[in-house]
Amino acid sequence: MHMRNHKLMYFFGLLFWAISILVSAQSSLETQAEKEIFDNQKNKLLSNVVVATLESAHYQPRPIDDSLSANFFSEYLKSIDRTKKFLLQEDVDLLNQYRYQLDDQLLNDQLDFFNLSTQLVEKRNPQVQKIYQDLLAQPFDYSAKETIELDSDKLPYSKNLDELKDSWRQALKYQVISQVYAATKMQEKAAAKSDTVKVKTFDQLEKEARASILKRHNEWFHRMIDQSNNTDKISVYINALLVTFDPHTSYFPPKAKDDFDIQFSGTVEGIGATLSSKDGYVRVMEIVPGSPSWKQGELKAEDLIMKVGQGNKEAIDVYDMRLDDAVQMIRGPKGTEVRLTIRKPDGRVLIVPIIRDKVVREETYAKSAVIADKTTQGQEIAYVYLPSFYSDFNDPNGRNSGSDMKKEIEKIRNEGIQNIILDLRNNGGGSLMDAVDIAGLFISSGPVVQVKDGKGQVQVLSDNDSKVYFDGNLVILVNSFSASASEILAAAMQDYRRAVIVGTKSTYGKGTVQRFSELDRMLPSRLNQYKELGSLKFTMQKFYRINGGATQKKGVIPEIVLPDIYSYIDFGEKEEEWAMPWDEIKAVAYNVSSTAIPDFNSIEQKSKERLAKSSPFSLLNEKALQIKEETNLTTEPLNYEEFVKLQNQQELESKKFGEIGKEELPISVRNLSADKSYFESDTTRKEINIDWQKSIRKDIYIYEAIKVIEDIQAEKK
Repeated sequence: MHMRNHKLMYFFGLLFWAISILVSAQSSLETQAEKEIFDNQKNKLLSNVVVATLESAHYQPRPIDDSLSANFFSEYLKSIDRTKKFLLQEDVDLLNQYRYQLDDQLLNDQLDFFNLSTQLVEKRNPQVQKIYQDLLAQPFDYSAKETIELDSDKLPYSKNLDELKDSWRQALKYQVISQVYAATKMQEKAAAKSDTVKVKTFDQLEKEARASILKRHNEWFHRMIDQSNNTDKISVYINALLVTFDPHTSYFPPKAKDDFDIQFSGTVEGIGATLSSKDGYVRVMEIVPGSPSWKQGELKAEDLIMKVGQGNKEAIDVYDMRLDDAVQMIRGPKGTEVRLTIRKPDGRVLIVPIIRDKVVREETYAKSAVIADKTTQGQEIAYVYLPSFYSDFNDPNGRNSGSDMKKEIEKIRNEGIQNIILDLRNNGGGSLMDAVDIAGLFISSGPVVQVKDGKGQVQVLSDNDSKVYFDGNLVILVNSFSASASEILAAAMQDYRRAVIVGTKSTYGKGTVQRFSELDRMLPSRLNQYKELGSLKFTMQKFYRINGGATQKKGVIPEIVLPDIYSYIDFGEKEEEWAMPWDEIKAVAYNVSSTAIPDFNSIEQKSKERLAKSSPFSLLNEKALQIKEETNLTTEPLNYEEFVKLQNQQELESKKFGEIGKEELPISVRNLSADKSYFESDTTRKEINIDWQKSIRKDIYIYEAIKVIEDIQAEKK
């Protein structure tokens, strides 16, 4: 048995003995002291199980040594006080004694460092609250010549409370002048449109800004400090450890894992409302079209939820409740009833009964339109938008991106369309197997991606279906936020010469594969009291192109490179401190597609010639240069007149960039024939579709992709 597993079982034995001496171990935890003992034991158990899992299953487990300890210490310190607005230097000095001892803490099931840090933060919280509340009680000196450093990495910790107060003074003053400036600009625009607008003085706007910022900070403190619990705190601690293994290994408490599953699948069983906190109430921000709330009709955006009742049971007051706790009460199994006591914006109080159902977020799924270049009256092109490689692992009958893409292609083929632009911009990835399945739609059978585990074993994932579902012209749009499964698909199509990749200088560069481990499964039955430990998402494999190269850090470099606002900024996985390195393995045998693009060089040259004449792309390039310059400037004036001068100057420089993406381009857009009835059958859906089509007509990247399709057609003649 692995040494760590022996240790884990020994720890379970000790923990079981500890539980037996708790007064309330077999029932509810009645006293605060008992709860603290319980939380401490659970934290130790969680830490132990996480470390054991990492050591046995992570792709590249780090030794639990002084080097890891120092990295862990630095990450945790940043996590609990990134802006250096809470801890004093003396607090950091106290914690610093553990800088090279956290490895020993982990191996010996100790939480002294975690407990001390929690105590120090809790000690500073009321002091900080008094500081910002006192400072916001009166105006700042806006005529003083001073600047603020906005990069906290360049700032030292405050030596005492006076220095901490001055640090807060600068931060709050900056927030006030920023808000006053924004309010002044809005007021000027309103006054220009109507002479009946009552113009407020600087003093009035300044007072309103301070009141608004005070309210915002009070709400933040209440939500993040007063309502935080043991799970919140230990999660920060565990995740500070995990990020030192790699950026994509992380701990998910049970509720966070539920939210991840919802995002990944695009479905949830509930009422279909987006919620937030406002003044202690649960506020309705948005109603999902087609959802139970939408069908019931009484719940609207801006309503405040006061109470939540399950069927005929007595309703529970959710005022001042943690938002995630309230959300858990509102969600529930399909077919069950939830009764919401709500307050309308006009003050009316209603009880709204809603039968829960599966809520589908249509915007998370693949969708298509038919587009063409009006100037050339060329062939129609299917534009397919794929926001993620979604898959519902909890429902065998649930939707997945592979099946949905196959359906979209069938609809496209039924209309005789021979060109596709597949948009993977901002697609952060998802299901690896769905990426393989989608690649298989465009090629005959063959390898798609290689995956290697921590032991060095390589597995080739292939498309085993010899049928080619679409053999027409293919362009894939990517950008700096196209990651993971998006890169697998783009890289495979590039290696097969099956598609022209069009986009920014490179994709994100995430070349690793993660899986979830339910931590409760590691617990013996006698520790059931501690269950609902949550889940660990850890890196288990790296993936490689079929040509042997990794996408890790390097990403996929398009054949047609277009500028964007990040063109001159280092961005992506390569900027992550603990990212795994790039490497390569042996290529796997594959045959270039029979529908391979004939001449990339000619297509690339034609695109460069268009870019040289393109006003929008030239402006984008200028904007990217401006952003690079501004990124290096981390100080701003706190003198109001100087602040206004700087903002006006930046606004003037940016004004010419404001028209990018606003002008409609010569793109015709229509829905696929098979989709028309779907969009026409619902008013909300119809409005969303109209807005989507309008966004396509204004998209300069889509228009360039259209021109690339036309170039491919010309090359094949």
